[in-house]
Amino acid sequence: MNSKILTPEGLEKIKAELKDLKEVRLPDITDKIEKAKEMGDLSENAEYHDAKDQQGLANARVVEIENILKTAIVQEATVGAQIGIGSSFSVEDDKGNKKDFTIVGYNEADPLAGRISNESPMGGAFLGKEAGDVVAVKIPKGTVTFKIIEVK
Repeated sequence: MNSKILTPEGLEKIKAELKDLKEVRLPDITDKIEKAKEMGDLSENAEYHDAKDQQGLANARVVEIENILKTAIVQEATVGAQIGIGSSFSVEDDKGNKKDFTIVGYNEADPLAGRISNESPMGGAFLGKEAGDVVAVKIPKGTVTFKIIEVK
């Protein structure tokens, strides 16, 4: 099983999700199943089948999170000139557009908010780079070149 890198914030987020699943969502789903059983014939009971599907998905997510937590490597933000996990930095693309990014673990990624995974092609391209470096990133539409303006 592959280890996943998480920031301390990412670890807390995934632990909170696990707690919510176990203490709120799964008990709620169990209640829905019990109420649906009281309606009678289960073969044509849409509420029952929907709740069972929800239960299966929630249980699968619990197992997934527990496996992540068993193998996760928690990494503090990298401090220094080089970009690493947890680093925030500013870049300018080849069209002069400025963007801010933060490198995070895979489950913390939110590209629209500038949070890119260390496992993504873009995140991986920036790891180990410094202000002033030029980075070429292959994307589906071709290659984009970024100049790193500042590492925070």
